[in-house]
Amino acid sequence: MDGREELTAQQTALYDRQIRVWGVDAQKKLSKAHILVSGLNGTAVEFCKNIVLAGVGSLTLMDDHKVTEDAIQANFLIPPYEVKDNGSSLADLCCDSLTEFNPMVHVSVEKGDLAQCNEEFFDKFDAVVVSSCSLENKKAIDEKCRRRPKRIAFYSIGCRDSCGEIFVDLQDYTYKKKKPESKANATAATTAQSESNADSLQENSQVVCHLQYPSLKEAVSLPWRELPRKMTRLYYAMRVIEKFESSEGRSLGDTSISDLPAVLKMRKEICEAQSFNEMHVPTGLLERLLAAGNKEYPPVCAILGGILGQVLGCNLFIKITAPNHNNIKNNSRELKIWSVGTDLP
Repeated sequence: MDGREELTAQQTALYDRQIRVWGVDAQKKLSKAHILVSGLNGTAVEFCKNIVLAGVGSLTLMDDHKVTEDAIQANFLIPPYEVKDNGSSLADLCCDSLTEFNPMVHVSVEKGDLAQCNEEFFDKFDAVVVSSCSLENKKAIDEKCRRRPKRIAFYSIGCRDSCGEIFVDLQDYTYKKKKPESKANATAATTAQSESNADSLQENSQVVCHLQYPSLKEAVSLPWRELPRKMTRLYYAMRVIEKFESSEGRSLGDTSISDLPAVLKMRKEICEAQSFNEMHVPTGLLERLLAAGNKEYPPVCAILGGILGQVLGCNLFIKITAPNHNNIKNNSRELKIWSVGTDLP
């Protein structure tokens, strides 16, 4: 039976180009996937746009915050006139816009705080994407995903000014890649294989690989001295500011340049505890991130949202290539992080 028969004629016509790229099976899996996104900042809505246009089965949004001027600057799903509006939440407004983008995708809104939801709530989702929340809440959400009977992928995405990062936890992940083979052997095998056995040849040319991901809690507790020497300075700067916000009881992005002396003191304490050179956490970068607060740079939001949309699709639905991350190996586990920035000092 042709796999396309499980897609409606309308779906096949609408998604024809991407079906040609990643195949019918991947599109069918995508059309059955249920994704939850909590925190609708600029990076998160870019991701939402991408998966809705790609034809995800359903998308659930969580963000009870009201619209502000700052939100409109980075969130293109909010019509400008809504800043004076009726009291609708960010999730409600984004839901309406995303539904217009692709009426074939079921987009819904869930009220409340994701960190306070019971563990059973997560069972209806294949992947959870969080943004605009504290590190402690991210850890708690990730742990709830890991404790469920089925594997629930966890993604964290965020942007400060023109800098941003993505964290991925796929728990136990299996994928396929091509076997290393000499050119001569590959040519001989291809010549000897008849067209009727082409699928068998492709299957035999692939090997199954396995990765075990650490939780967010494990990842951020990894000693800095054990990280690669070429690790981006943005990673360390983000951790320092997260620690400062947590110790001061601040919400995410509630910072200003006036916090610099306290943050430099925090940097010194962390680096001493880590036996790490403070020069790897530049003062100029900390100044820039503090001054930005919770403001985002739309072009970087688009980059991060595009990366996450592509990666989530490859991770959950295609599974034929290795995850394209910055790999940090530790005790047979791999920490997956993207850090994106422009003109880092």
